[in-house]
Amino acid sequence: MGRSAQLIERARHHIPGGVNSPVRAFRSVGGTPPFIVSAHGAWLTDADGNRYIDYVGSWGPMILGHQHPAVVDAVRRQASIGTSYGAPTELEVEMAELLCRRVPGLEQVRLVNSGTEATMSALRLARGATGRDAILKFEGCYHGHSDSLLVKAGSGALTFGVPTSPGVPADLARHTLTTPYNDLAAVEALFAERGRELAAVIVEPIAGNMNCIPPAPGFLAGLRALCTQYGTVLIFDEVMTGFRVHPQGASGLYGITADLVTLGKIIGGGLPIGAFGGRADLMSQIAPVGPVYQAGTLSGNPLAVTAGLTLLRLLDDPHLYDKLDTWTERFISGLREAAETAGVPFFARHIGSMFGLFFTAAASVDDYATVTSCNAAAFNSFFHAMLERGVYLAPSLYEAGFTSAAHGARELDRTLAAAAEAFAEVAKGAQ
Repeated sequence: MGRSAQLIERARHHIPGGVNSPVRAFRSVGGTPPFIVSAHGAWLTDADGNRYIDYVGSWGPMILGHQHPAVVDAVRRQASIGTSYGAPTELEVEMAELLCRRVPGLEQVRLVNSGTEATMSALRLARGATGRDAILKFEGCYHGHSDSLLVKAGSGALTFGVPTSPGVPADLARHTLTTPYNDLAAVEALFAERGRELAAVIVEPIAGNMNCIPPAPGFLAGLRALCTQYGTVLIFDEVMTGFRVHPQGASGLYGITADLVTLGKIIGGGLPIGAFGGRADLMSQIAPVGPVYQAGTLSGNPLAVTAGLTLLRLLDDPHLYDKLDTWTERFISGLREAAETAGVPFFARHIGSMFGLFFTAAASVDDYATVTSCNAAAFNSFFHAMLERGVYLAPSLYEAGFTSAAHGARELDRTLAAAAEAFAEVAKGAQ
């Protein structure tokens, strides 16, 4: 038995499922999750000494690759003078200034400890500011595991087939309305019926928790217009897309300004952090200046803020996003060619350095229904074939993947060679 296998057995005695986040358990794909001991650049190393080209990137934040020397040095320097204070620091001010300068619509921002905390707080603020209870989210979109949002959720909730989690009170869940992602007509009909009850519409501007689904033309603009008309707070959940798909996030990419934006992942440079912010009149409702209570003892942790500031400043490179887009297009094109050669029904897309892989004969995948009809068995076969060849993909057909600036020609060649063999295995298994 390998070291990773030993560790998962040991972990199951004291950690539910042996993992601290459900998708890591490999339940949907089967097999034993590799326990990672180190990472550098575009590569991971597991407890058995196996090396993998990493297309998860800690679920998004490693846009420059693992262990970027500037980030590591900055964290080391900060750790030498203090790891946590529970008191204000100049670093927090610098982070707030940088975020408000770069993200459309951010006039004020509050730092928190996770993306879940950011979306939970943004919704509380929207409810408090509007005096309304109902919220609208979209099928397959995941915004963290707070009670209001575990209704037809994506990510791990889709992976395990539990789109509405036990433990969510019915009285709370009834305030969460859902419509299909990318179906503006359904949203318009819901607003016509209940628009004056809606405190907020929360949406992933690019859905990354039912793989990678971009907004249909006019969808985000339609949400913006409806929210303005009905006095509803529009919340963009950019925990995944913020600074990943564009220097200004999806808000900048699509030219739509939300009332509130939630952030995470990259703004911590690989360390845990989150943030929510938006219009000053809304943010002024937050304690201590307003009545809507929100707090966090370790919010603005100096290590996380230092790592995030360092990384965000490195993203000022004017050529970085074009390079990431070009590399990812070569990667996706190569996968499409390999699948076609093997005769495997397959669709793939990318938005910048964020990508999605779909085992389907559909010409495009644009909604929850199409995602959930994809061939899970084919994905699982492909996933394990790639893992055996040293390529680490997200262990769920419902999760987006990510490339980084550390991925180069060597990684591309090795990945596509592995993919050619993996698609051939999938085709053989389907016969």
